[in-house]
Amino acid sequence: MNTLATPSTETPQRRTALGEFRLQWRLMNAYERFEQLVVVAVGLIIAGVILIALLQLYRRVLPLLVAGTIDPLDHEVFQSLFGAIFTVLIAMEFKHSIVRAALRRDSVVQVRTVLLIAMLAISRKFVILDIGNTPALTIAALGLVTLVLGIVSWLLRDQAGS
Repeated sequence: MNTLATPSTETPQRRTALGEFRLQWRLMNAYERFEQLVVVAVGLIIAGVILIALLQLYRRVLPLLVAGTIDPLDHEVFQSLFGAIFTVLIAMEFKHSIVRAALRRDSVVQVRTVLLIAMLAISRKFVILDIGNTPALTIAALGLVTLVLGIVSWLLRDQAGS
């Protein structure tokens, strides 16, 4: 019996993904390796931003919840709370797209992911928008951007299978 051998605590799926990554790494040229290192670095930075945003959200909301002073029916509270939640969701979706690129499941830039993140950002803007102080032209422009993003997303819906 070999006393140096220890049972692996990794799951078979993790070993497969790691082995697949090692195999892909050996097949990559210098630029592809550089690209992968950049993707991993950006992913780590975004993970840090997500963690900080989540901690800030907890720091702002938890005392209000404990004290019972949070009123989600108050328009300003709703805007602030859901604006912060949307920020975390947008960052998580962006991180997800980076992880997919790092695992080489997709190329670095995916149009559908960029569209999704843009739609989330526009949705966040509508949630935090103060309609009373926002010019009608700005609201119309945001509506037009939303419509265009929706149309482009609809046009690309069949591209996922090809």
